Amino acid sequence: MMQSSLRKPAVASAAPRVEKPQSPAKTSAKPKPAKPVARAKQGKLPLKKKVRKLALGKGKAHSRRRRVGSKRRTPIVSKPQLEQGDESFRERQRSYEQGYQEGLIEGGERMLEEHLPPDMIIPDITAREAVSAGVESLKKRGIPLLNSATVYDELAAALNERRSYAFIRLGDGELLTLAQEKVLSLEEVRREGDFLPYAGVTIPNLAARDELAECIKVATLIGVPMSRHPHFQPLLFATLRAHGIDYRQLRFTTSTMNYLMEEQGLLLRLFQGRKLLIIGNVALQLREALLEKGMEVVGAVTPVNGYADVPRVVAEAMQYDYDIALVAAGIAAIPITVHLAGMGGKVTFDFGHLADRMAGLAQPERQ
Repeated sequence: MMQSSLRKPAVASAAPRVEKPQSPAKTSAKPKPAKPVARAKQGKLPLKKKVRKLALGKGKAHSRRRRVGSKRRTPIVSKPQLEQGDESFRERQRSYEQGYQEGLIEGGERMLEEHLPPDMIIPDITAREAVSAGVESLKKRGIPLLNSATVYDELAAALNERRSYAFIRLGDGELLTLAQEKVLSLEEVRREGDFLPYAGVTIPNLAARDELAECIKVATLIGVPMSRHPHFQPLLFATLRAHGIDYRQLRFTTSTMNYLMEEQGLLLRLFQGRKLLIIGNVALQLREALLEKGMEVVGAVTPVNGYADVPRVVAEAMQYDYDIALVAAGIAAIPITVHLAGMGGKVTFDFGHLADRMAGLAQPERQ
């Protein structure tokens, strides 16, 4: 019965409600990461046995011949050629600097010129200074972002009190999926999101679009991008408005909070003494890495074959007794995270490509 309900688009059946704290947890001092263990001093390697002088002399002569031969093959560059190359490099530098200055004028300086009062001049003002002053006056419109210490405190409190907590993160893949026929046409999404099949979504997928929107409404905490690239923060608010979501009712942190917490030593502190469930295509590798660090991993659900695999993954994960689930499954991580928190009353964490890094694997370009 659970699987069939998950297969329905979120419009027909809203995502499970996840508990949200009534007020942000009190920020505590950032725990200090453990000091790295000093490496043991390595002993000297055993010396190789001496070889006969005859063989050694022959090797040296052969080596000299190779070096002489390779030197002959090295092309000789005359001084005029070097000077000509230097001049070409300097010309490219001048062209770059000229283009940069023109772009700066046509961008920030031109915009500043349009907004300066016509009846006065402001000596020595720069576009950077004007933007800084303008942003200062706009802070009242700002939305607070939870810092790493607060996120840690909230996750730890939810674990201690056995409350549900869904921490999801939004990137360009999720936002482009949400934008289908709401903000962007399907053709625009296909063109700008050629990586989406890798992330688990094939366009069009309006059911995924609608389910993601429902998940955002009920998630406990949402990581959002800080980049001003058109497909990140600008698209975030455009898609929220298009789906009728009041962002003032949501709770935000940065979308890279998972990395920040790991770098500050907060994740391993959070995982200590907890039963971990790992979900995703690198679950087995991450499990081994965490076991080596003394963590308790009770299970690994793998693979996750795209967004369509969400019902099966959720059903399999529900069979485990765990405290916190780490989900690294592309765009599918959002419904998996929200469903497990809402249906199982668990703490769930959209872990992303941090799983690759902690497992010691090469990270894909998109993170």
